[in-house]
Amino acid sequence: MKTVRRVVLLIGFAALVLAADLFFYNFVTARYINHTSKAMQAKSIELDKYLPFTENSGIVRAETGVTLTGDLPVVDGAAALYPVYSAFVNALYPEESVEFDGENFTENSAMRYTNTRGAYKAVADGTADLVFCVSPSKEQLAYAKEQGAELEFVPIGKEAFVFLVHKNNPVDSLTCDEVRDIYAGRITRWSQVGGSGGYIDALQRNEGSGSQSAMRNFMGDIPMKRTLIGYTGRPIGFSFRYYVEGIVENGDIKMLALDGVYPNRENIASGAYPLSNELYAVYRKDNQNPNVKKMVDWILSPEGQKIVEESGYVPIR
Repeated sequence: MKTVRRVVLLIGFAALVLAADLFFYNFVTARYINHTSKAMQAKSIELDKYLPFTENSGIVRAETGVTLTGDLPVVDGAAALYPVYSAFVNALYPEESVEFDGENFTENSAMRYTNTRGAYKAVADGTADLVFCVSPSKEQLAYAKEQGAELEFVPIGKEAFVFLVHKNNPVDSLTCDEVRDIYAGRITRWSQVGGSGGYIDALQRNEGSGSQSAMRNFMGDIPMKRTLIGYTGRPIGFSFRYYVEGIVENGDIKMLALDGVYPNRENIASGAYPLSNELYAVYRKDNQNPNVKKMVDWILSPEGQKIVEESGYVPIR
C-alpha cells in the first residue's frame, strides 16, 4: 500500500513539474524565442537578400548617368538602412568594387555591413568613408571625439521610431507620457492604459544599436527599468517602422499610434507623428575623398531620393 502511495505521489509530483514547465514555456519562454533565420539572428538582416549587382536582390533599381570612379568611398551602415545604401552602391559603383563571400563582405569590398555600432566606430576610425545611420548615442559621439573625428550629418530621409505589441493586444494607441511611464516602471499593468489585465514586459534592445539609442533619446534623463514580474506579462518593444514592415515582416506584431497618430508615411512626412527621425549620411569633416560629397549630392538628387522613397522611407526632399 505504501509503495502504491509513493508511486501516486511521484506521478503527481512529475505531473505538477510538467504543468509548471509547460506554463513557464507558454507564457514566458515561447515569447522570447527568435523564429527568424540564423542569418537574421546573427546580423539583424539577411545580407544576401539585398546585395547589389545580383538579379534577385530586393533592392530598388535606379538608372543614372552618374558613375563613381577612382577612390570609391567605403560605405557601411545600420541594418534598417542596408537595403538603401546597397541600392546606392548598385546605382553608382562598378560591380567589381563589391566582394561578398557568402556570409560577409571582404576587407577589399567598398561596401560593408557592421550595423550601427560598427558603422559609427568605422567612420570615427577612418576605416569607412560614409555611413548611413540614425542619430548616434552619446557614447558613439564621445568615441568620435576621442578619435579627433568631427562628424558631418547630412539628412537623406525620414523614418518613424515605433512601439510594438502583439497583434492580439487590445491596446492600439499610447501617449508619449504613457510609454515613458511604462519604461520607467511607473505603469506596470496593461489595464492602466486601457488594455486587459496582466503585467507589461518592457523590452529593450542591445546598447549602441540605433533603436536603443533612439529610445534613450526619447526617455531623456528618465532611467529605464524592467521589473522581474514583467517577464510573465505581455511585451512591448520598439524599433523603426521600415525595419518592422520591410525587413522583418512579422505578422504577429502591430505598431501603436502615439498621441493618437499612426506611424504611416503620410504622418511621418507631415510631422504629425511625434517620433519622426531623420536618416543620415555621416562622414568625417576632414575626409578628403572628393567622391564622398559627390555621392551625398547624388543621394539628395531626385534620382537618389527616389531610391529612398521606393525603398520604403520618406524622402527628405
